[in-house]
Amino acid sequence: MANNIYDAIVVGSGISGGWAAKELTEKGLKTIMLERGMDIVHIKDYTEANKEAWNYPHRGERTREMIKNYPVLKRDYPLNERNLSWWANDQDSPYTEIKRFDWFRGYHVGGRSLLWGRQTYRLSDLYFEENARDGIAVDWPVRYKDIEPWYTYVEKIAGVSGSVENLPELPDSHFLPAMEMNCVEKDLSARFKDHYKSSRKMIIGRCGHATVPMDGRQCMYRDKCWFGCPFGGYFSTQSVTLPAAMKTGNLTLRPWSIVTKVLYDKDKKRATGVEVLDAQTNQTYTYYAKIIFLNASTFNSTWILMNSATDIWPDGLGSSSGELGHNVMDHHLDVSAGGIVEGYEDKYYYGRRANGIYIPRYRNFFGDKRDYLRGFGYQGGGGRLGWDQNAGSEYSIGTDLKEKLSEPGPWTFGIGAFGETLPYHENKVTLDKTRKDKWGLNVLAFDAEIKENEKKMRKDMLNDAIEMMEALGVKHIQSSDDNPYLGRGIHEMGTARMGRDPKTSVLNKWNQVWDAPNVFVTDGSFMTSAACQNPSLSYMAFTARAADHAVSELKKNNL
Repeated sequence: MANNIYDAIVVGSGISGGWAAKELTEKGLKTIMLERGMDIVHIKDYTEANKEAWNYPHRGERTREMIKNYPVLKRDYPLNERNLSWWANDQDSPYTEIKRFDWFRGYHVGGRSLLWGRQTYRLSDLYFEENARDGIAVDWPVRYKDIEPWYTYVEKIAGVSGSVENLPELPDSHFLPAMEMNCVEKDLSARFKDHYKSSRKMIIGRCGHATVPMDGRQCMYRDKCWFGCPFGGYFSTQSVTLPAAMKTGNLTLRPWSIVTKVLYDKDKKRATGVEVLDAQTNQTYTYYAKIIFLNASTFNSTWILMNSATDIWPDGLGSSSGELGHNVMDHHLDVSAGGIVEGYEDKYYYGRRANGIYIPRYRNFFGDKRDYLRGFGYQGGGGRLGWDQNAGSEYSIGTDLKEKLSEPGPWTFGIGAFGETLPYHENKVTLDKTRKDKWGLNVLAFDAEIKENEKKMRKDMLNDAIEMMEALGVKHIQSSDDNPYLGRGIHEMGTARMGRDPKTSVLNKWNQVWDAPNVFVTDGSFMTSAACQNPSLSYMAFTARAADHAVSELKKNNL
């Protein structure tokens, strides 16, 4: 085999790219995985994983210089002193905002599988059927029965902790033991059940953590997940899929490799390979393969398609339907409520649980009908204030202040909403050909926003949160509705949606590009609607399913 010819190419090494590499190599395909950023080696490169805030000059927080140099990252938690190098550099990789969009990216091996919130939920047919039922966008080309076996498959390998609830809106997973609610959450969930009966549920979050020993992995309740876990406690490319792919001997990993285009043979109507720009040397390389999986993350995979086959389709490979780049989705958030829970002063908790409670969607389900479409869920939890509580002016200095700060403060409880955004055709990304990044490549321009449907939804998101806090007896309630901008959920979806008709979608039901069936796209860009729960588990399941189909079709000489 020539050193630039493979059976398969995987572009991107995050949650979906890692799965593609694992599945393809385990099925015998010689595969190269191309990652645009640096390598991060499991355990060895988790340099911040065992440090505490006091080990940093600014306690791990941001500085004025950082705020100046990172205009996008400063909008939320990614800007920090501890793992800043794991987030894409605003100056090297800019983008254009026709409308504000907060794009937080991880350009390194493992991508955001090292940084994700690890909340792990299935989609049911209540979601897969909703576009058709509402007459919105296009119908999903699959149903739950098509994806259920693949949810189970990836869950048994990734590890998902949670509780069996038998909820039609939130199918149960193949669970590891659930993390335990703390004393306040247990009592409030009992009050919640008594007050709302079966109309709303409060459950422990479902998360991608090995709560028991699992292939040498186990969560240690450190809650330092986004610095990399030396114990492999949570699912990531580094802890699960990359070792499995490497074990086969069929994987070549090439970091610092920016894929700039998919090469396309217009006579065969197939892709032949990819062109790569070395991010360190600026040299260009070409790799060839029979199968290509685009897993560069939602907008980067779409950027690659837009930059490909432009001599045949001016708007890029996969653009024949007119939908490439359209239907941008994310979960709209920053709506919350919480306050003080009185009592429990004689109780505390052990460890630092990397999880919380979850309230599944209940609006526009089971007979409930609102003046907007779709709905929202809540994530949150209870905890006890510690040394950083407000000690008050009467303890402004000296021994009294030290003693006050050594005592735990009151218990608190709060929730934040995740709302679904509809797949609007006019919400889109395009190539900005007037602006370049560090490597001289055109950047993306974002033109997407929440609309009246989501604004109406946000009223319920806020009012319901306050109502629930009152019903649970939470005191001194504070609420907020801020920053209604897309991107903040870091759940970007759409722009290369799957569908039943090549005239209205970019991908078919197997995640194949209609215009080039040996190109598969299985990151968030394939999503036809967003639902309201975290989508990463669906990326895993759809990727494993697509890889299985790809190898089957390859053996039949259909690709």
